[in-house]
Amino acid sequence: GISKRTLYEHFSSKTDILDANIDSTLNEFDEKTEMIIQDPELSLLEKIKKVITVIPKYNDFYNWQILDQMRKSHPTQWERVNAALNEWDDLRKLIEQGIREGLIVEQNVSLLMKLIIDATNSTMDRQFFYENSITVTEALDSIVDILLFGFITKNPK
Repeated sequence: GISKRTLYEHFSSKTDILDANIDSTLNEFDEKTEMIIQDPELSLLEKIKKVITVIPKYNDFYNWQILDQMRKSHPTQWERVNAALNEWDDLRKLIEQGIREGLIVEQNVSLLMKLIIDATNSTMDRQFFYENSITVTEALDSIVDILLFGFITKNPK
C-alpha cells in the first residue's frame, strides 16, 4: 500500500487523484483501441469485436454505484467519464466501414451505436454479474457475439 502522506506529496486533493485515475484509464482505453484499429493482421469484424470489448486494466469506477457517487460529489469528472462511456467515434467509423463494405447490414448507425453502448454499459451492473458468476470479460464477449451474430440457431425448428 501507500500512505496518505506519500499520496498527498504527489496530489493536492482527492479530485486530483480522481482526475489522474480517469486520465490514465481513458488514455489506456484510447491506446488499446488505436492498437486494434492499426493492426493489419485483424479483419474488420475482428477489429469491431475487439474495440467493443476493450477493458482498461483499472476499471473499478466502471460501476453504477461508483459513477452515481462521482456524479454527486465530482460532477466535472463524472461528465468526462459519462462522455467517454457514450461516445465511441472509432467504433462508429468501423461500423460505417462495415456497412460500406457489405459486412454489416444497412442500418441506422446511430441506433446501432446506442444498442452497442447500452449493452456494453450494462456490464457496470456488477451485482448482476457477481450473482450469476459471470466475469465482465465473459459478459462483454457474450454481448458482442449476440449483437453481431444474434441468438437464434442457424437452423431454427
